[in-house]
Amino acid sequence: MIIQIDFNSDEAIYVQLCNQIILGIATSQFREGDQLPSVRQLADTIGINMHTVNKAYSILQQEGFVKIDRRRGAIIATSLNKLEALREAHDMLSVVLARATCKGVSRQEIHELIDEIYADYGDI
Repeated sequence: MIIQIDFNSDEAIYVQLCNQIILGIATSQFREGDQLPSVRQLADTIGINMHTVNKAYSILQQEGFVKIDRRRGAIIATSLNKLEALREAHDMLSVVLARATCKGVSRQEIHELIDEIYADYGDI
């Protein structure tokens, strides 16, 4: 997977990095047990500070997407806690849907958009 960072975005670089890795997991570009680049390697490749990569990896670890092994570095290790994932999705979607509703996006348009996006993730 090629991680692309938008340096002109208002979104923090570490957030973009987390999101890119999560999307990589969801689309099977990263699989359980895959080793991510070292902090130094990824920082050099993307052209960002090592502390930024370290922060992203720490957040991904806290959220259950990676585990940190002292010898192997960051390893994809997704959490299988479905109830927790559903609660998190509910909280995040509530805000997204409220914003969309305020801007006149219909229920049908939301359903079509979700179906389109979900199709990218295959049969999970």
